[in-house]
Amino acid sequence: MENLYVNRFMHMFQSSWSDFADFERIFVRISNTISEYVMQHWKEDFMFGYQFLNGCNPVLIRRCTEIPKKLPVTMDMVECSLERNLTLEEEVKQGNIFIVDYELLDGVDANKTDPCTIQYLAAPICLLYKNLENKIVPIAIQLGQKPGPDNPIFLPSDATYDWLLAKIWVRSSDFHIHQTVTHLLRTHLVSEVFSIAMFRQLPAVHPLFKLLVPHMRFTIAINTKAREQLICECGLFDKANATGGGGHVQMVQKAVKDLTYSSLCFPEEIKAKGMDSKENIPYYYYRDDGIKVWEAIKSFAEDVIHIYYESDEVVCEDVELQAFVKDIYVYGMRGVKASGFPKVIRTREKLAEYLTVIIFTTSAQHAAVNFGQYDWCSWIPNAPPTMRRPPPTEKGTVTIEQIVETLPDRGRSCWHLGAVWALSQFQDNELFLGMYPDEHFVEKPVKEAMAKFRKNLDEIVNAITERNKNKKLPYYYLSPDRIPNSVAV
Repeated sequence: MENLYVNRFMHMFQSSWSDFADFERIFVRISNTISEYVMQHWKEDFMFGYQFLNGCNPVLIRRCTEIPKKLPVTMDMVECSLERNLTLEEEVKQGNIFIVDYELLDGVDANKTDPCTIQYLAAPICLLYKNLENKIVPIAIQLGQKPGPDNPIFLPSDATYDWLLAKIWVRSSDFHIHQTVTHLLRTHLVSEVFSIAMFRQLPAVHPLFKLLVPHMRFTIAINTKAREQLICECGLFDKANATGGGGHVQMVQKAVKDLTYSSLCFPEEIKAKGMDSKENIPYYYYRDDGIKVWEAIKSFAEDVIHIYYESDEVVCEDVELQAFVKDIYVYGMRGVKASGFPKVIRTREKLAEYLTVIIFTTSAQHAAVNFGQYDWCSWIPNAPPTMRRPPPTEKGTVTIEQIVETLPDRGRSCWHLGAVWALSQFQDNELFLGMYPDEHFVEKPVKEAMAKFRKNLDEIVNAITERNKNKKLPYYYLSPDRIPNSVAV
């Protein structure tokens, strides 16, 4: 915060900013960055929708196969947003409607650690539409899970500030799910499970230890630090976030039930959400780049496995490997069958997938959801870490003053900005995917497999660089030269 020169606002901790322009006073400008583009365009529906595909939480959007009963949207409400002369039902059938549901936040306690500032959470449902330009735009937002007269459905046709505040509430909810579930639980904590099982069960001479150890670098250390400074009592979550004071713990506990093995298999998870068609959803760069990186990692894992395991029988007989897999299932996943994590691995094919899940989660998945935090969250109205007024219960009453009073105060804004800046930085001497300076392997066939892996990764880097040329909003979080080997920040 000192480096960002934002600590000069801290003595006015609980005072509101005076207007949106006032947020610019703490906004650190770094020329030509996405963050500046966000600041200029954050109010636009296109920018709101785009972030569900390529922002720092591109994992929640799914194709809507039927409008849920708890979101009673009618054709009359959204007719002016639809562009194909079809009914809402027909648009759903054609695959043009998408949904993001923040149900997980329903019933989570808002932060009560500061008696001077009441903080609020919401559990919105957001309906989105693919327009004729193939852009995803919001067409309806309900801020609570139970429909009713005091929980209106906000629409783009509503008064400007009504619609803007509804979108800000969604962005704030998205920030909470991103930080606690997408980022903390599904990359940091899962990677720690893999790390601890590896150190417990695989001796340093084991080929799988040698394969995995670069992807466990600093993970236990950074998570220990997080427990001591971020998610602990009086830590950063308590200071700045509406989910602090225990809400973040409730969220992790609720989200664990959806932490399944198949949801960590990248292509499977994309398909399960109905988001796999490049033709229907052409601008989903997170999906496109992620699948390329997944395939490169899987090909490398297969090459290494075939060097050391000449048959499925050898896999079955590897006592240390089986102890590693069992450790993850029994201690990491608490022996919950519904997690889908295997207790044993019997084939080389399954082992390749299992190792790909581990390497992809600790490297690419973490990079995709971590390093864009400053880009997308530093403009505070686009990712408010807390809200200081309850969600609106009627239309036509929202003013600009009300929005500014709802957004975070000066102190919490500064804590937030310091955090997203720090979390978005690479380590000094960062090791990126494909870099193995510690020569754990000495065998020539493995060296050749590594060289092939690096070549595949270089091709992905070149393709992404080419695609990003002249783009106002380049997507580079899954470019292998920007994917650290491990969860280290």
